Order: sequence, then structure tokens, then C-alpha cells
Amino acid sequence: MSAETLARWQFGITTVYHFLFVPITIALSLLVAVLQTLWVKSGNERFLRLTKFYGKLFLINFAMGVVTGIVQEFQFGMNWSEYARFVGDIFGAPLALEALISFFLESVFLGMWIFGWDKLPKKIHLATIWLGAIGTLISSIFILVANSWMQNPTGAAFDKGDTTVENLRAEMTDFAAVLLNPVAAATWTHVIFGAFMTAGALIMGAAGYNLVKLNNENGEVKDVDDFRWATKFGAWVLIVASVGTIFTGHIQGQIITDLQPMKMAAAENLQKSEACAPFEIIPGVGVPCVLSFMATNDPSATVKGIDDLVAEYNEKLAAGEPLDARNQLQVTTAAAKAGIWTEGADPVDFVPPVLPTFWSFRFMMGLGFIGILIGIIVLVGTKGDKIPSGGKGWNAMMLAAPLLPLFASSFGWLVTEIGRQPYLVNGVLSTHAAVSPGVTAIEVGLTLVLYTAIYAVFAVVEVSLMLKYAKAGLPKVVEPEVQTDDDAPLSFAY
Repeated sequence: MSAETLARWQFGITTVYHFLFVPITIALSLLVAVLQTLWVKSGNERFLRLTKFYGKLFLINFAMGVVTGIVQEFQFGMNWSEYARFVGDIFGAPLALEALISFFLESVFLGMWIFGWDKLPKKIHLATIWLGAIGTLISSIFILVANSWMQNPTGAAFDKGDTTVENLRAEMTDFAAVLLNPVAAATWTHVIFGAFMTAGALIMGAAGYNLVKLNNENGEVKDVDDFRWATKFGAWVLIVASVGTIFTGHIQGQIITDLQPMKMAAAENLQKSEACAPFEIIPGVGVPCVLSFMATNDPSATVKGIDDLVAEYNEKLAAGEPLDARNQLQVTTAAAKAGIWTEGADPVDFVPPVLPTFWSFRFMMGLGFIGILIGIIVLVGTKGDKIPSGGKGWNAMMLAAPLLPLFASSFGWLVTEIGRQPYLVNGVLSTHAAVSPGVTAIEVGLTLVLYTAIYAVFAVVEVSLMLKYAKAGLPKVVEPEVQTDDDAPLSFAY
């Protein structure tokens, strides 16, 4: 394999792995803050116990996410130096703001939350988890603004210094346009709703497993009642968030059709433009007009196919015209005749890998809908004071519940990133041109094996810890008292 292919595999593996922790961190931090708020407002010990229970799961996941996320920054400079050089002026602003705002809020206030149970007054301590959770939300905004710029490079043009093709780089011209990118707005809301699906399913799964186990073992009535409440709470979060996920996904699909029609065509394996285009559940089995509605809100509309888009793009390339004239960077790419940002062939292969994009889209939808179905089954099974009888089927559902929306989110990102190929910056910078020129296949291959092995160890640690503490049951708690001794050592409350 070439260094480029190995670098793509390495970034794909490490990024998808890191993202497994992101949705849980974002949404579970906020849901833990909600649980602690309920305790502060009501004084009910149930919510304190649930806060400590899910707070521990949140911290395990947060720590693992921090460790695995560090690798991403190194890869930009090591394997993708041409990409880093080209986008540095754009990415620098949102990533700097993320560090200044988000990392500050997370590192400071989550630390205060962990060690401040007996150091801070109750309401001030509550404020620390809210500020830390808000930090995770802000972080997601800036990261998705940066990623969305790759899908739709607004607010930028080529710099006006060295105009040779090899030295051209993107220069920010409008920071507001970068922040207000329509792709970013649709992507962020979709990702956040998906994160709440995952976190709600995690709350439901852990509580549902313990609920049935305790009931069958004649456990404490108080614990059974608390876990029944948490099971229902998690199921409702999952189902309500799923409605938002479906709605924002529909909006995102229309934006993709408008700005990245080739991605939509690849995701649907649509070779020829078609009116009343069908949505294929599997190849050859489709529902008429559904794709047209998903893409345009009009079931009779024509959706462009792969073959027609390739012909259109090649005509524009031959004429020196931009693939999309709606933003300045793509226009000036064509004007500069920056052939270095193509695959180096004429005509350019504009078609992304179709089968991975097609099946990733279906796995995303299928896993998400199965997760919703489990949430509905749980609500029916716990209606009123009912407690499910349990069994292997119930335990399998509780284990699978958080994994289904989590893996659905990962497949969604595969659609987003694979469907953008052959470009890293859509219509401007190709993946082929973005790789570091001095890195060898052996170097990338060795680090790929090393990272994969280390991440496998991390996976064992993460799963073991999450299962151990999810099965441990609710902790015995006493209402914390604020220490008056300023010299008393900090205590880890978990």
C-alpha cells in the first residue's frame, strides 16, 4: 500500500475510535447535570445516587476520550502536512477558540466538580458541572465548524502572496461566514441529537439491566424504584432525541443534495438522474419517490445521478470553471488552474467509493431505528409500576441499546467523509495532494499498527470499567457537608 492509503486508514481508524467517546461525553455530561439539578431542587436522595452512578460512567468515558483525541492533532502535521499548510489559516481560528473557551471550561470546572463535593456550597458545586457540560457543547460547535468548512469552504480565498500553484493556501476572508456555514448548523444539531440518543440509551441500558436483576434477586425496594425511574428517563431521552435526529437529518440531506450532490448520489447508488427517485432499502428494492422527498421535499423532483454529475464536472474542469460558483475559494481554484488539487488525471475521478457510502448510510439509519424500537419496548415494559421479567433477551437489549445509536453516528460520519472524496476540501484540495510528501509507507504503516494495538488495549480497559461500574448498582451516599478546614486534602468523590 502507498503512504497515502495507509495514512487514510490510520486517520480513519483513530478518528472513528475517538468519536465513539464523543457523543457520550457531550450528552451524558448534560444529563448528569440535570440529575444533580433535580437533587439540589428536591433534596431527593434518588437523584444524588443517580448523579454519582452516571457521573462515574461519564468520567471514565471522558478520560478515554481525552487520551484518544490527542493523536488527531499529531496526524495533521505528521501525515497530512500539505493539508495543514493549506487550511491552517482557516482552522486556526475555531480550534484556538475551542482551546481558549471549551478546554478552559472543561478542565477547570470538571476538576472542581470532581473534587468539590465537600469543598463547595451545593449550588456553586452544581454550577461547575453545568459549566463543564457547556464546555463540551462549545467544543463540538468549533470542531464541527472546522469540519463543515471542508464540506463547504465558505469565507475564504487564495492568499495573494506567492501565486505559484505549489504555494497557494487558503486565506480567511470572512470569519462570520465560516462560523455561519449552513452545513455547520445542520451538522451540529444532527450530531447533538444523535449524542442524546446515545446517552439516553446508556442511561436506559444500565438502569434497565440493574432493575431486572435487583427485582429478580428481591433487592432493595428503594433501588428498584430508582432504577425504574432512570430506565424510563433514559428511554424518553432516547425517543425524544430520535425525533430531533430524524428531523435534522432530513434537513442535512437537503443541504448535502444542494452543496454536495455527488455525495448524495453515491449514498443512494443513483447512477442516472431520475425524477421521483426511489430510496433503495437494499440494491434493487426501493420505495418510489422517497429519495426525491428526502433530497428536496418534493417527491416528484429530479435527483442528479453519478453519471450526469461526472459529465457536468468534467465539462466545467475543461472550461476552467469552478465545480460550484457559490463560494470564493472554489471560484479562485478554477481561476488559478490549481491542478495540484486534482487527482492528477484528466478527466478527474469525481466519484467517491460508492458501496461504502451506500451501505454506511443504510447502517446508520437501520441501527438508529432499531435503537428507537428498543426504547419504545422499554417504555411499554415499564409502564406504570410494571417491571419486565428479564431474561437473556432483555439483557441483550440493554447491552445493545447504547451501542446502536453510537455505531449509527459512526456510520453517519463515514458517509460524510467517504462521500466527500476525492476531496478533503470540497472542490478545492484533493486527498491525494494533502498527504505529507516526505512520509514513507513503512513509517505510516508502523504507526498504524502501533496505534491500532494501543487502541485495542484502551478498548478492553474502557469496556471492562464501564461494565464493572454499570453492574455495581447505585452507591450508598450521604449528603456531602462542606469542609470548613481549608487545609483538608482534596477527596476524589468517585
